[in-house]
Amino acid sequence: MPFYALGLNHHSAPIAIRERFAFDAQRVAPALQELCGGVAGVSEAAILSTCNRTELYVAAREAEPVVAWLTARQGTPLPEVAPHLFTYIDQAAVRHVFRVASGLDSMVLGEAQILGQFKDAVRAAQAAGTLGKHLHKLFQHTLAVAKEVRSGTAIGANVVSMAAAAVKLSERVFGPVSEQRVLFVGAGEMIELCATHFAAGRPRRMMVVNRTLARAEAIAQPLGAGVGRLEDLPDILPEFDTIVSSTASPLPLIGLGMVERALKKRRRRPFVMVDLAVPRDVEPEVGELDDVFLYTVDDLAQIVQAGLASRQQALVAAERIVEERVAEFMAWVRSREIVPWIRRLRERADALREAELQRALRRLHGGESPEAVLMALSHGLMNKWLHAPTRFLQEAGDAEREALLAALPRLFALEESTPPAKDKGEDATQEESLPLAVPRGERG
Repeated sequence: MPFYALGLNHHSAPIAIRERFAFDAQRVAPALQELCGGVAGVSEAAILSTCNRTELYVAAREAEPVVAWLTARQGTPLPEVAPHLFTYIDQAAVRHVFRVASGLDSMVLGEAQILGQFKDAVRAAQAAGTLGKHLHKLFQHTLAVAKEVRSGTAIGANVVSMAAAAVKLSERVFGPVSEQRVLFVGAGEMIELCATHFAAGRPRRMMVVNRTLARAEAIAQPLGAGVGRLEDLPDILPEFDTIVSSTASPLPLIGLGMVERALKKRRRRPFVMVDLAVPRDVEPEVGELDDVFLYTVDDLAQIVQAGLASRQQALVAAERIVEERVAEFMAWVRSREIVPWIRRLRERADALREAELQRALRRLHGGESPEAVLMALSHGLMNKWLHAPTRFLQEAGDAEREALLAALPRLFALEESTPPAKDKGEDATQEESLPLAVPRGERG
């Protein structure tokens, strides 16, 4: 059964389209069960839904019914979303899944969060009972590939976001985030991102100060941080080691005098100040103080650019790993496709063997010589087994016969250096005894 990866992501669709197709965690299991139980031809399925993508991974006879189900369930007419949908099948689908889990398809190249989201999607499919042996095997390979990409390349070794760069700079001075007290000035999107990054390191203390306390609380509460008023900043400042500021103020909020007074209260214990605002929140003269490490948005941009350049270099090695593993997985898939034929071949051979055995036993019971019976048994087995392929070779067209003859040495373990026997003419029968080389071992 074909395997499909289909849906939409940040490459194919704007956020206004993507948000219509997002699945929250509680909706995934019912959707998967509905997909596998109510859409004809779908036997296995998983859903990966993040802020940047909603993708379905399915084992199905066709992709069209799955697309129709997705658009109908999310209440969006197909013509409206069709330009934004992608569909990959088999090898292309496997490649896509490997790249997604490895962070090679992410908005931020090499980001690690997607791997955790992918694992959550696999667990959800397992819990919903929609993960069969084919997708299970694929996802096992996918997680192994993602691990190999991350451990075998520098795809995730360097920071590539302003927020991550701010954390990195603070750690250069104070060591682990867990030993720092971090103050955030402002309550915009950049502060929220930075606060989330710092919170992952479990700082000793965090606080968000802003003119509007409600907005500060919206950021601080989920992270377990405190809140403060912007007008109290001079009194709050000495209590913190790292200050991250990003406001829309047209004038600096943190002046030279404020920082000098704070340093005295801190007994010259240094500050790390990360000013992400444009115009700047921190007076440039503050950076001239011996005990202040001041970084602007331009400083962080240089770190981000260096990280991106490093990841781009690692991308070549990462893509090579993905291609090699795709080839290996597809080889495994092809090997599984012939299993039913091998089973049928063995069943046919066993049926021939049983028929000849019963015939031999009857002749033995009839008093015939064991030697004669064994000779007849061996000839009977050989002739019956070779009858169909011999006849097919004789009746095949020229092109088909050429392909079959090229495969014969490997199929029957024939010595290629041994010239074929000369044609004995039209009197040669299909039941003629033909010598076979003894196989060197069963591959089976």
